This record gives sequence, C-alpha cells and structure tokens, in this order.
Amino acid sequence: MEYGILGLLVLIANIYAIIQIFSSGASTGAKVIWTLVILILPVVGFIAWLVAGPKSSAATV
Repeated sequence: MEYGILGLLVLIANIYAIIQIFSSGASTGAKVIWTLVILILPVVGFIAWLVAGPKSSAATV
C-alpha cells in the first residue's frame, strides 16, 4: 500500500515538473532534454530539475 502512495506522489511531482518545463522560457531542445530526463529517471530527474532546471517565465522580476 505504501509503495502505491509513494508512486502516486512521484507521478504527481513529475507531472508538475513537466508542466513547469513547458511553461518555462527555455529553448525547445532544453525542454525536450529535461522532459526525457524526468521520464527516464523519475526521482533523480525530478530532484535534478528542482536544483538546476529551467525556471518559469513568470518568476522573472
């Protein structure tokens, strides 16, 4: 049961990250690479995206 909940949380986090990637101002190539990293390595890719991923275009000041 706990693995199902953990998997659901990872899925939600990855969907959120992919939505944020596509709404960012990054180049198309960067968006594709980040999306592939998150799809291939879900947990590690999400953590890497949190640390170094493209930022949202709405976050610019």
